[in-house]
Order: sequence, then structure tokens, then C-alpha cells
Amino acid sequence: MQDFTQYTPTDIVFGRDAEKETGRLAKKWGAERVLIIYGGGSVVKSGLLKSVEQQLDKEGIEHTSIGGVQPNARLALAQKAGMSAIKFKANMILAVGGGSVIDTAKAAALSAVNQDSELWDIWTRQIPAPDCALPVGVVLTIAAAGSEMSDSAVLTNEETGKKKGFSLDIIRPIFAVMDPALMFTLPKDQIACGVVDILMHTLERYFTPVEGNMLTDEIAEGLMRTITTQGLKAYQNPSDYEALSEVMWCSSLSHNGLTGLGRANDFTCHKLGHELSGMFDTPHGASLSALWGSWARYVYQTDPERFANYGRKVWGIDIEDTDEAAQAAIKRTEQFFRDLDMPTCIGELRPGVQTDDLIKKLADSATDGDTVKLGTFQPLDMDDVIAVYRMANHR
Repeated sequence: MQDFTQYTPTDIVFGRDAEKETGRLAKKWGAERVLIIYGGGSVVKSGLLKSVEQQLDKEGIEHTSIGGVQPNARLALAQKAGMSAIKFKANMILAVGGGSVIDTAKAAALSAVNQDSELWDIWTRQIPAPDCALPVGVVLTIAAAGSEMSDSAVLTNEETGKKKGFSLDIIRPIFAVMDPALMFTLPKDQIACGVVDILMHTLERYFTPVEGNMLTDEIAEGLMRTITTQGLKAYQNPSDYEALSEVMWCSSLSHNGLTGLGRANDFTCHKLGHELSGMFDTPHGASLSALWGSWARYVYQTDPERFANYGRKVWGIDIEDTDEAAQAAIKRTEQFFRDLDMPTCIGELRPGVQTDDLIKKLADSATDGDTVKLGTFQPLDMDDVIAVYRMANHR
């Protein structure tokens, strides 16, 4: 086990009607003037936004709001929200929504306090990381990204088509209210994408060159068993409160650092998927399920025992031969994606099968012109990334 620092200070209120605690928590953490950020009209139609505003009113907290966040959070709206926070003199930002809304709030929180710097320069580490941001609170409506407890966020630059992740402790939410019942009205494809993202957050930490990390492994394997069983139940019955409860809690624990303690993370599939999402606006979860099997087949011989152990512990695969068990684990994971009606290759995504020139362009972007190797389980250069994309580029 490697040395590590664990920091997960988010104040969680979980359960039915948890959103009614929003005002109390905001006041507890010093809110006086709050900018609310939300997505489309669903939180308006459902009455959730009005309920949250009423909770803030009860505590004497001034508030204003900005909507319009889209899936794959956009840089331009984050900048606009940052300017709104400055104009309103907000001392807290409240995200009411899922991962893209929370990520937009985190970016706006950085932008509002560091207004002398371009947000994209901060995001791409072109300048030193800032040491301050507005505090962010969350009312979670979609279990997927785990952004409600994480120190990370992802933005898409619409002008360049580049999607980029960013991590810094100061953007970790100070509180999150989580009511699984808020997911009852979600479309099934959003639940499926969320379940895939939760599983992938754990897989990207599980496949690591670090050995002997027993407790972290057990936590990760338990989470993966839970999300695969309960996630499928939630997808099949989106009004199953107990299944959604498990999915929502898995979302938070999958991305707050707990399942990767004491080892290096990989996140190659996320980086490859970001290129697809940035170029084609592909749903995040779909980009991950479309690529994971090809990545796994390309790298599994680096440590087939790791893949075999994953298959045995998570999927109950009873095959003695290590190589056969490893390959069976990959197939079983892909079958799970299919059970959720999720893609398992690029050809099943909206853009369809791509030209080889486009594949090379994606790989060039992912590796910054072959100057960066991706991942830690088996570091991949540009030729490796091209090979993975090619493996996935079929129907």
C-alpha cells in the first residue's frame, strides 16, 4: 500500500425529503447570498427548485439562480455563472442537479474568486492552481458522477471541442443533500449512464500496478457487486427506492477517493471517452462503456490475475485458469453494459464507426501529441491509444 492522504469533509444528509435540509445546511456553512445553478426545466416542473428557494427563504438567505446547464458541462455557461456570482456578491454556490450541474458550480466557484485569470487557463493548469474558491453545496438529483463528494470536475470547451478534467480540494462540496426519490422521474437511459459511470469510477481505481492493498480492494469489490446488482434493478424499475438508494450512495463512495486509497489511479478510459464526448457530445457513460472492453483486452495480459480476481470477486466467475477467468470477466462486464442497453463499441454510439484519420486525431488529442502517456496499469502512448480506439471502432 502506498502512502496517502484522505480528505472527504462533505456534510451528507441522505434519505427521503433530504432536500428540506438545504436551508439549514446552507446557513450552517455560512451562506448569506447564494447563487443557485440548475440544468433544464425538470427541477422547475417538479417543484424542487421552488422548494429549495423556500428553504433558503426560511433561513433569511438571499438567492438568485441561473439555469441551462447541459450534459457535458460547458465552459461558457460556467464563466457566465461565475460572473453572475460576482454581480450578486454570492458567498456560496448551490448546485441543484446531477454531475454536469455540480461541475458547472465548481467551475463557477473558481471563476468568481479568481476573476483576474481565465477559467480555461486554470482548468488546463496553464497557470498555478488557485488557493481559494466559493464554497459549493449540492442538492443531488442524479446518481452518476459522484461529484457531490469529489474534488474533481469536468468541463467541455465548446470552441475547441476539448473536454478536460480538473481536481483540487477547494472545489469539493461542503455539503450535499441526497434524496433517492428525486430520481423517480429520470429517463432510463440516464440511470443506465449513471450506473456505468459509477462502476467505471471504481474500475479505474481498481486496475492498478500496486499490490497488497487488501482493504481498499475489499471496499471496491463490495461497491462493484452492489452497483451491478442494484444498478440493474434500478434500471429495470426506476421507482425502486431501495435500489436507487444503493445506487446513489455508490455514486458518492465511488468517487470520493475511498476506493483508490493507497494506490495509483488509472482513468485511461475516462480520458479516451472525454475525447469522444468533446468531439461528438457523446453521453459520458456511453463513451465509457463503448471503450472499456477494448481497453481491457489490450492491457489485461499486463496482469491477468488482477482481471481474474475481479471476475471471481465481483461476478462470481468460477474458472480456475487465470487467462480464461480474465477474459470471462471482460465479457461479463460487457454483457452487463448490454443488459443496461449501453454501447460496447464506437459503432453503437451516435457518430457511428469513424475513419482512421479521425481515430488518429482522437489519439493525438488524448496524448497531447504523444507527449503524455495515459494510465498507470499499463501506460499507453499514442500508438497504444490508436490501437485501443481501432479495437473499439466497429459496429
